[in-house]
Amino acid sequence: MKNNLKNMNYLLLLLMVFYTILGIVMILSASSVAAVLRYDVASNYFAFKQIRYYILAYFASVFVISIPTSKYKFVYRIFLYGMIGLLVMVLFVGKISGGAQAWLAMGGRRIQPLEFAKLALILYLSVYYYNFSSRNYKNKWLFAFLALYPMILSIVIFFLLAKQPDLGGALIIAFIAAFIFFSIPMSKKNKKFLYKIVFILLVIGSIGVFVFKDKIFDAYQINRLNFKNPCSRYKEDSGYQVCNSYIAIHNGGLRGVGLGNSTQKYMYLPEAHTDFIFSILVEELGLVFAFFIVVGYFVMLFAVLKIAKKATNLRNSILAYGIFTYLFAHVIINLMGILGLIPLTGVPLPFLSYGGSYGICVVLAMAIIQRINIENRVEEKRNKIKNLK
Repeated sequence: MKNNLKNMNYLLLLLMVFYTILGIVMILSASSVAAVLRYDVASNYFAFKQIRYYILAYFASVFVISIPTSKYKFVYRIFLYGMIGLLVMVLFVGKISGGAQAWLAMGGRRIQPLEFAKLALILYLSVYYYNFSSRNYKNKWLFAFLALYPMILSIVIFFLLAKQPDLGGALIIAFIAAFIFFSIPMSKKNKKFLYKIVFILLVIGSIGVFVFKDKIFDAYQINRLNFKNPCSRYKEDSGYQVCNSYIAIHNGGLRGVGLGNSTQKYMYLPEAHTDFIFSILVEELGLVFAFFIVVGYFVMLFAVLKIAKKATNLRNSILAYGIFTYLFAHVIINLMGILGLIPLTGVPLPFLSYGGSYGICVVLAMAIIQRINIENRVEEKRNKIKNLK
């Protein structure tokens, strides 16, 4: 364990702890009014629940950091297929919240399988393509089928999420799968053949979505695609929340109105402690502070990217790049959504937004990154010793 601690990335660790503490503080502030008026619980209810989730996550992360990534080959299929099974269960017995049937009740707690499915997919793709790249395929059709097989599973997850409906989660699954797929090393000949098949499938899929869009998307989802000029639709679902997000940001100005002094959390932003936590942060702490928070996210992402580039094998490289995509997608989709630059999709912000399943998963994702960094540094030290000899 001491060797693991020595080889950890301390910048990432400090950033993670800082954002975790900031997230708890902001959840306490943003949820205090809704907790009492909307949910009829104590004002600190959601903050205390998030603290418990993070304690569980940090304890679990110690276990994750101690497991070599080579051991993932024993669980990668079970993890993914198990999450697909839970996503199917959600459609039949899931609990509805925020307009989506996305939660399962287990042991008096509610879990959101989607969040674990994102990690499961990254883990599955990393081990699968690591094994796939080590083999030589003479039959190009067999090569194409085996290369695309994980994408079939990704599409299954995508549509299971779209059915809930959770288009934000589905979009992130698509980003993760696409980014990893197009980063797989292969010969130019195989790549050219495979990409032709992918292009044809994308054209067919796009036509299918356009033709059957009324059956795939309901009126509420189609209406949310209308995201421009939200304040002109203040009394409509497609404009009300984002317009109040603008008001919160405007109220905050450069320095903010002070921690705990937000007015928009008084039921104007119904998801103030989840999707719109950043808007409350700007209102209370100001644009200057918020700017450094965004910079901090990109420092975190750059550190993850650096670890990915130094990975000692393809499995670890895909794992790290997948987690980079996972974090990047959450940051970009959340911020662009609350700023009205893209349709609002209900994607949480890493470490800051309230959410047990997501809070646990994002901490575990960072633990995996730390494990990869440990293996990178151990291998680097071994190479130095070899060179000395």
